[in-house]
Amino acid sequence: MDIRPIQSTEIEDARVLLASSGWSHRVSDAEQFQELLARSQIALVAVDQGKVVGFVRGLTDGVTNGYISMLVVDESHRLRGIGSALVRAAMGQNPEMTWVLRAQRPGLFSFYEKLGFRVSSVAMERVRASAS
Repeated sequence: MDIRPIQSTEIEDARVLLASSGWSHRVSDAEQFQELLARSQIALVAVDQGKVVGFVRGLTDGVTNGYISMLVVDESHRLRGIGSALVRAAMGQNPEMTWVLRAQRPGLFSFYEKLGFRVSSVAMERVRASAS
């Protein structure tokens, strides 16, 4: 298993993986997905035998704050530590940084709690117009 920055030849594979894992509403436009990656400080893939089996995208100032925006692992590769490894790689080694994310799907709270995340009472959200 190799976890590394996404290569241009893997962008479509990552987009298809996201779309097939419940993110189709966010990645249906290939050009927009490329724009998301271009504007993200973090875009990593997990590659197993030449196949993209995981993806994480994040935004960060690299000093004090970061946001995990997208995380997905191919269903046939789940429960092998790939998601945890992607999140750890995205966050890096600075324990002084605050990382936030949105975890709404069932089972995600316990996954992220194992990585040190806690439910917060300080976050606020302005939801995009298309989400209402």
